[in-house]
This record gives sequence, C-alpha cells and structure tokens, in this order.
Amino acid sequence: RLSSMKVAVVGATGLVGGEILKVLVERNFPVSEIIPVASERSIGKKISFKGKEYAVVGYETAIAMKPNVAIFSAGGSTSLEVAPKFAAAGITVVDNSSAWRMDPTKKLVVPEINAYTLTKEDKIIANPNCSTIQMVVILNPLHTKYKIKRVVVSTYQSVTGTGKAAVDQLFDERVGKENIARVYPHKIDLNVLPHIDVFLENGYTKEEMKMILETKKIMMDDSIQVTATTVRIPTIGGHSEAVNIEFEHDFDLAEVRSILENEEGVIVQDDPKNFLYPMPITAHGKDEVFVGRIRRDESQKNTLNLWIVADNLRKGAATNAIQIAEYLAKNQLI
Repeated sequence: RLSSMKVAVVGATGLVGGEILKVLVERNFPVSEIIPVASERSIGKKISFKGKEYAVVGYETAIAMKPNVAIFSAGGSTSLEVAPKFAAAGITVVDNSSAWRMDPTKKLVVPEINAYTLTKEDKIIANPNCSTIQMVVILNPLHTKYKIKRVVVSTYQSVTGTGKAAVDQLFDERVGKENIARVYPHKIDLNVLPHIDVFLENGYTKEEMKMILETKKIMMDDSIQVTATTVRIPTIGGHSEAVNIEFEHDFDLAEVRSILENEEGVIVQDDPKNFLYPMPITAHGKDEVFVGRIRRDESQKNTLNLWIVADNLRKGAATNAIQIAEYLAKNQLI
C-alpha cells in the first residue's frame, strides 16, 4: 500500500486538470491533501474533490504547502517558469506540457516502457505528447520482438486536445451559433484540418515533429525512422491513428495479436466480420490503449498496418501522469 501524500494539481481548472482530479479518485491514489493550483485569475475558485470543495491557490502558496508531487497541466510557458521553483523546493514535478520533453537532462516517460529509468534525482519529469503515448505503447513490444525500421503515422485527433475553447467552438458551430470565439483558423464541424500546432520551416507541424522526436527518445532508439501527418477532426472521445510499421524481421499475425493481447494497458479489438474495431466513442473515459485493424501491408515485406485509439485526456495526459506518480510512490522515489 502506498503512503498518503500531498498532491498539487497545477492547472486544476482546465480540461486536463479536471481529468487529473477525476483519475486520482478513480485509481485510488493515496492523497492525504489535494492542492488545486492555477494562475492568478483563477485563485479562489472552487474545485470539487472526493465530495469536498477546495479553493484554488497560486503557485507560491502551493510551493509553501510542500506537496510531495505536483502534476502540471498549465501550458509550456507556465511550466518553464514555475516547475523549476517547485523542483528547487524538493517537490517532484510531472509535467504535461511540451516544455521539458526534448530537454536532454529530463526523462520523457511512458511507465509501461521506461519508468525504470527514474530516480530520486528526477525532479522534473516530462509526460509525452498524447498522440505519441498511445502509439509507443503499441510499438514498444513489437519493436522488442521484430525491431522497427520505420513508422508512418496519420492521426485523427479530437478537439479536446486543443482545450475547452475548441470544444466550445465545435458545439457552437453545430447549433449554428453566430459570432463565436474561434480557436481554429477554419470551421471544425463537418470538416477536417490537416494542421495541429504551428507550421515549421520544414513544412511539418510542431505536433508532427513531436511524434517523430519523442518516439525515438521514449523508446531509446534513434534508428527508428518516423514520419507523421497530424489531423484535427470534429470528435471529442479521443485520438485515432493509422500506423504503418516496417520491421527488420518478418512476423506472424497471430503472434502479433498475442503480443498485444498480453501487453499491460492494451485492449485488442480486431474482429472486422462483426465490425469490432477501436473508435473514439468507445475509448472515451477509458485508460487503456485500443488497437485493431491488424493486417499485413501487402505492398511491402515485413510491414504491418494497425489502427490505434485512446482517450487523449486520459492515457494521453492525466492517466499517464498519474501512473508516473504511482511508480514514483511505489518505489519510494518521492
């Protein structure tokens, strides 16, 4: 049994912050005291946790309260400014933003893959990008068995990945509301935007480069070649990915299914005759990564096609961060 501890949730009033509070309860994380934290404009707001209301506090107040762990979901600029202050006070930070992911001095962690690399000295731990997390959970056991050469991924990502304002835009458009606040440069309802995050000089978006670079770092293998196209679609249940994987060694489809069925946190839904395959609407609210449409690429040897779906606010953010905290607590690293 884990010892009870003080937990700060930084960005507690946001979409992911709310999900973190929910998942802490659902997973029965041993919270002795919850400390909801947000920016100055949200100080004093009330959030609910285990049937009680708590007032949101500011960053300095939270540090003074000395939580054992602070789970951040407050954006990159806030993390860059505030996370080092928590760390300097001896508080372990698990950060959901992109701020620290590619910092060579920080660990980028998916617990099923590389939690074993964590030590007491890791005071700022990066949570990967939501699309990367669900993909590498599936890739890693297959890489161990067959060695991956190249991955081609196209994503179909929920508006929840952009935040509450994006969800509001979708539903305001759906009911025909006029003069709405827009997060995206185009209408999102009944549309598809091949554009997530900012465009870079190489023609890729920042989201696409996150998937490329983070995959290599998490799996600790720079030889894996990755190319990505990330797309926003008008759904709210989770992110979907079409993934094409080229291996060095050939594979047996029955063995691939068996490997994935026995992987922690993975659910195989692969019965096309009965129309069973992963979908955001059925992954919504779940912690697992769902995989289906498992089939050989008949155009190229040693190559596999998969369809991967996960709730981006859960395993793609809140759940993964809490699993990191669980590992730290279980191994007495905080």
